[in-house]
Amino acid sequence: MLQQILRDMYIDPELLAELNDEQKQILFYKMREEQLRRWKEREEKARMEEAVLRKTARRKQSNGKHVQWLRGKDGEVWVWVMGEAPGDKPYEQISEELIAERARQQAQKEAEELWRQKEAEITKKFRDAMAQEKARIVAEKWKIEIEDRKAAKLEEEKIQEELKKREEEERQKGEEQIRQQEEIRAKELYLSLKQAQQHSQHSDDDQEWEEQLRRSKAADEERSHKARRARDEYRRQSLRAIQKGRVAGLSNLFQGTSLNNVQEIKLNDDSGSPLLSLSAASSNVWERPSRPFSRDVIIRWFKEEQIPRRAGFERNTSRIAQWFHGIISRQEAEELLMNKSEGAFLVRVSEKIWGYALSYRQQSGFKHFLVDASGDFYSFLGVDPNRHATLTDLIDFHKEEIITSSGGELLLEPCGQQKNPPDYSPLFE
Repeated sequence: MLQQILRDMYIDPELLAELNDEQKQILFYKMREEQLRRWKEREEKARMEEAVLRKTARRKQSNGKHVQWLRGKDGEVWVWVMGEAPGDKPYEQISEELIAERARQQAQKEAEELWRQKEAEITKKFRDAMAQEKARIVAEKWKIEIEDRKAAKLEEEKIQEELKKREEEERQKGEEQIRQQEEIRAKELYLSLKQAQQHSQHSDDDQEWEEQLRRSKAADEERSHKARRARDEYRRQSLRAIQKGRVAGLSNLFQGTSLNNVQEIKLNDDSGSPLLSLSAASSNVWERPSRPFSRDVIIRWFKEEQIPRRAGFERNTSRIAQWFHGIISRQEAEELLMNKSEGAFLVRVSEKIWGYALSYRQQSGFKHFLVDASGDFYSFLGVDPNRHATLTDLIDFHKEEIITSSGGELLLEPCGQQKNPPDYSPLFE
């Protein structure tokens, strides 16, 4: 199953949901390793193809059109670096001019905005003064005789002329103030931009790069730590498993565990009463699909591939193990384990892969581990790469050895049936 995931570089979302966080991390690490391996292969292939193309291009160069690089006196390709060739301005001078131009444009923009505000204030001020003066003259002179109205008109024109003159003087004064402020602001902006450029060259880029590098290194170290911890745990468990003789090699290790093709097994439930009889082999040829797609297919797979391997049986007996359950959902498994203590567990037939799911009760909730049985051995998908000859071997092994170093899961208490007939009955009918 793991080889298929790495080959396709894809995992079904429903199957991914069955994995816990540590299984997902390890699976991600293995997929990343496979990506790097493929990338290196592609790079090597591209390099070789490029070498072949260059060799072919050199052969055709004499007959076809081609690009010829301009070369210098030393025979190398001629390169021009802006600011370093004769007649070019030095880079520092170009930089200074760009900063000065930016500062001048910004100061000019700010000065224009200030002048618009100042001009609006002056216009409003003298418009209001003119209106007030006109209203005063009208109020005082309107009722005077016609010969006096002419004098009033002349006086009004004189006042208007005086106000316009004062307005023009104030405008000139305001423009001079704005121009002086623009020069001062341009110098301030130039110094500010210069300092910002120097600071950004030595600080911002370095700081951002260092922060990205720090996060990248932290993520790499975390992945490496988890992978190293998984490898160390794997070596330790492998040594223990070899010492106990519970690690399966090739498929011939199962030859001694297969049931006789014509022998019928008498199965008993937990109470000791007979449950049913069945034959270990089928008359039809079994061709297993790439993945389970129905309960009927899962039942046939179990009957024709798993019963001959004594999956779900107690060691050296014909009784069903207490921890074994049929095709039940994750929710049903958690309901069975709800009132159990930490370390309680059960094994259920998976609907997602050719294998099983071990549901485990921990102090703060539940964990679920997928058991791959698609080959000639049993092993946890992505967590415990040890290969066990039988499902019972895997369970017994982890009664003494933890499943993950981070979780410290030990299988302490098997969770039995709460239904009658048992939920595994369809598998043995």
